[in-house]
Amino acid sequence: MPDRAPQPVDRQLPTDEARDLISLVRDIAQREVVPQAAEEEDTGRFPRELFTLLSESGLLGLPYDSEHGGGDQPYEVYLQVLEELAAARLTVGLGVSVHTLASYALAAYGAKEQQAEHLPAMLGGGLLGAYCLSEPASGSDAASLRTKAVRDGDDWVINGTKAWITHGGIADFYTVMARTGEEGPRGITAFLVSGDAEGLSAAVPEKKMGMKGSPTAQVHLDGVRVPDARRVGEEGQGFAIALSALDGGRLGIAACAIGLAQAALDEALGYATERRQFGKPIADFQGLRFMLADMATQIEAGRALYLAAARLRDAGRPFAKQAAMAKLHCTDTAMRVTTDAVQILGGYGYTADFPAERYMREAKVLQIVEGTNQIQRMVIARHLAGPETR
Repeated sequence: MPDRAPQPVDRQLPTDEARDLISLVRDIAQREVVPQAAEEEDTGRFPRELFTLLSESGLLGLPYDSEHGGGDQPYEVYLQVLEELAAARLTVGLGVSVHTLASYALAAYGAKEQQAEHLPAMLGGGLLGAYCLSEPASGSDAASLRTKAVRDGDDWVINGTKAWITHGGIADFYTVMARTGEEGPRGITAFLVSGDAEGLSAAVPEKKMGMKGSPTAQVHLDGVRVPDARRVGEEGQGFAIALSALDGGRLGIAACAIGLAQAALDEALGYATERRQFGKPIADFQGLRFMLADMATQIEAGRALYLAAARLRDAGRPFAKQAAMAKLHCTDTAMRVTTDAVQILGGYGYTADFPAERYMREAKVLQIVEGTNQIQRMVIARHLAGPETR
């Protein structure tokens, strides 16, 4: 059966413009996203034309400056847009989050000439981005990456393989972290690589448990020549850029997780009020009512946590600890809530006729991407107790 339309969330938004923006997003979600979500996820179809529409609607560059085609929106608003999109279909919400992550290096660290040349197309010109940090042998230990960039005149020649790349093979540009110097984090540099660069190719997409409509693939760089003019930031600054990007990206994942959890709660609540057993709706049974109450409470707590972190970011204050907390809590919440949604639907929840089972499969990956939740706990603990003793 088709997914239920996302139920409106009572949001505290800072401006009338933000309220209009959320209304626009909800309209697009109900017309263009929800009706096709179940079928396209089942067949593994990525809705590229929808991302063109999102770009034309100004939704792929929301937290960036309007000078270069962005939306001038605070993170507090941008994340709530992500939540709305993820509630309609996680592939879409996560895709916008990854595109925003891929655009960050140039928007935050690029030279003015680079920004003027590339950002308008990236933020509002219909392009789609990908972020390349992880490798087959370097995931959580990202500073051990082996992809290498060697200087050759005015160019860099990049060789290596990136792994677990969302939009791998279909992206128009890739933000690539490659080793240009010594071992460890100080020898890494960021590059903006065109999706049609000679020597760049993608493997067959991974066969995943969930999010089948979002392609995830290895990206191979075989002698890819990149002009020095497409180096982002200083040589050796790439790892710092990557970590800074991930702080904001983790908030994007947190918002997507709450959107997915909200969709699962809506599905469970709708079913519980319609399904009758023993002469009354199953929502009348106290055990089930308590489950719904816990689900709703966890979602509200997660939403408050990611918004608190976003407001710190918007105020220019440190927010890395709060971003890790939000990613940890919100993705764990998504896993719990989607699991409970399947339980509430009973046997129907275990079938593909209802979206609850898909939500549960999709929630799992959110505990892994952009830093596993074990890594988030390490980040939080370092902020609390300092670095581990060597």
